[in-house]
Amino acid sequence: MAITGSGSLPIPLFVFVISVAFLSKGAAETVTVDGQNLATDNVSVIEGETATISCRVKNNDDSVIQLLNPNRQTIYFREVRPLKDSRFQLVNFSDNELRVSLSNVSLSDEGRYVCQLYTDPPQEAYADITVLGNPIIESREDVVSEGNETELTCTAMGSKPAASIRWMKGEEELTGETTVEETYDRMFTVTSRVRFSVTKEDDGVPVDCIIDHPAVKDLLAQRHLEVLYKPEVKIVVSYPDGLTREGDNLDLTCIAEGKPHPHQINWLRVDDDVPPHAVVTGSDLYIENLNKSYNGTYRCVASNAVGEAYDDYILYVYDAPTTIPTPTTNPVNTQDSRASDGAPQKIDHAVIGGVVAVVMFAILCALIVLGRYFARHKGTYFTHEAKGADDAADADTAIINAEGGHNNSDEKKEYYI
Repeated sequence: MAITGSGSLPIPLFVFVISVAFLSKGAAETVTVDGQNLATDNVSVIEGETATISCRVKNNDDSVIQLLNPNRQTIYFREVRPLKDSRFQLVNFSDNELRVSLSNVSLSDEGRYVCQLYTDPPQEAYADITVLGNPIIESREDVVSEGNETELTCTAMGSKPAASIRWMKGEEELTGETTVEETYDRMFTVTSRVRFSVTKEDDGVPVDCIIDHPAVKDLLAQRHLEVLYKPEVKIVVSYPDGLTREGDNLDLTCIAEGKPHPHQINWLRVDDDVPPHAVVTGSDLYIENLNKSYNGTYRCVASNAVGEAYDDYILYVYDAPTTIPTPTTNPVNTQDSRASDGAPQKIDHAVIGGVVAVVMFAILCALIVLGRYFARHKGTYFTHEAKGADDAADADTAIINAEGGHNNSDEKKEYYI
């Protein structure tokens, strides 16, 4: 627009409207100057990473482009870098763009950077760099013993707007206490503390401090817990495999694991002394030629800087096994007497089946023979009292004929089997 004064030529008046906003990482808002050809972007970056500033010109008439830092010092004049800071590197230079990268960004690099175009009058556009500090996890102690409480603190510095912090221990989400402090230029420092008791299962488990912020997504700092715990003790019987009997040898091994590793392992006999000829070698206990006087509870005790723990083994010596001659017909199935005590004897089902088959066959043969015999001797037989009855007129006559016939006729004997 132009303002006309009395007796004077029109005087041009340029109005600059600058828009600045905080953006999410990976996105940028273009900052333009109304009525001009110069444009740039605001930049959000995580501390230690690289920020890129782009000064762009539309319809450039060979005017010079330069980039200034927040202190108005020239970083690049065209493709030349007057500023002696090697972190600034030229990415692209042309008539339409000056693009510069800033590596290893720190919180001190925050501020308003100026893109300047040498026209008449000069034109400027502004790029705000916002640096989000990396979260820092601090622990009240480096190492904690099981059963004790630990406290972790996570701090996110230089965020705008204020970041939010959440905690994860492995797959478990923890609840922390958060405080927000405003520092300078509407920047915020956020601190979160979390407390919890630890167990030996927490040893080596990662604890994550996760930062949620418009500029970043799931930025995290991680710390692995180091937990000390007392030993875990277990007694393993190396020999014998079965029952312990008189005359046998006994070999026990004590396995103890802890953090730190157990520095001392002791063997003892509860309520009595260890047999005088027992041999203790490191974590092993060896007793030879057992007898019933050795019965009792044997204990392995392991200790470290956190505490001590133990495991018990109850020894009961059985009688020596009775010697049984080995059957010559089945030498393959001979077993150790300790393993066979109390075990049921195996039954040979094949032998039983064979005997049953022979018996059934004999019964079948007998039935066949009897059937054939009865078939051959089938007929009608009469007693002596029945003789003469066929020709008699009545019963009395039949009896008289039978008696007479019996007396007067030749006797014929018949036998029935």
